[in-house]
Amino acid sequence: MTTIQVAGLHVRHRRTVALDSLDLDFGPGVHGLLGPNGAGKTSLIRVLATVAAPNGGRVRMLGEDIGDPGKRAAVRRRLGYLPQEFGYYPGFTVREFVAYLAWLKEMPATDAPAAVERAVARVGLADRIDTKIRTLSGGMIRRVGIAQAIVNDPSVLLLDEPTAGLDLEQRVEFRELLRELGASATVLVSTHLVEDVTAACTEVTLLAEGRLAYRGTPDSLSALGAEADGVGDSPIERGYTAALRAHRESPMAEVTAR
Repeated sequence: MTTIQVAGLHVRHRRTVALDSLDLDFGPGVHGLLGPNGAGKTSLIRVLATVAAPNGGRVRMLGEDIGDPGKRAAVRRRLGYLPQEFGYYPGFTVREFVAYLAWLKEMPATDAPAAVERAVARVGLADRIDTKIRTLSGGMIRRVGIAQAIVNDPSVLLLDEPTAGLDLEQRVEFRELLRELGASATVLVSTHLVEDVTAACTEVTLLAEGRLAYRGTPDSLSALGAEADGVGDSPIERGYTAALRAHRESPMAEVTAR
């Protein structure tokens, strides 16, 4: 089942092309979105999150065309989104902030309190739920951001660098949460940490210069690293650099391995 369809997506930032006629589709599962700085990862996430409009192309999510304002509002209720830098109210407690986001997502008032407690517990902050956000560490604030993204049990979850600021133990726990969420939702994770992709993702999408450079499983990307002369300390890192090199040598042809 396809939950996200992107056709001919074009995004410009002034004179810079961020996404160049991109075609993609995603279904349920955990999808890793990789690429160097400037590859277009954040631009794609922002368009899918309906916070930025593309300059061209079409996006369908959950069977709806998000270019239609009426359909877009309905899709937003079923989305979860964590940007790289998310705004929060430091004087709010964790409970108050996540509840506020539940209200913005138009969750039923009778369901929201239990949903807030469940989301906060899933990110390991149950003992801090009534703590002011301003007193939390950077890693804890990041986990608050993840909690607000999942409070509505979204059908599509978009996470931009979600493990930034998390220590190794927290990242391992987060990977477990991703696998749990991906059993029923479409989860798209933009990250620079290829080891997170190896551990949690069912599919890898590699962007370079606004184009699709590679699609496949983590195992297939690791196999590419074993076969090719890539740079890196692990097979998947070598596969990542090998796929980028192949794309740069022939930018019109992406490598696809299923």
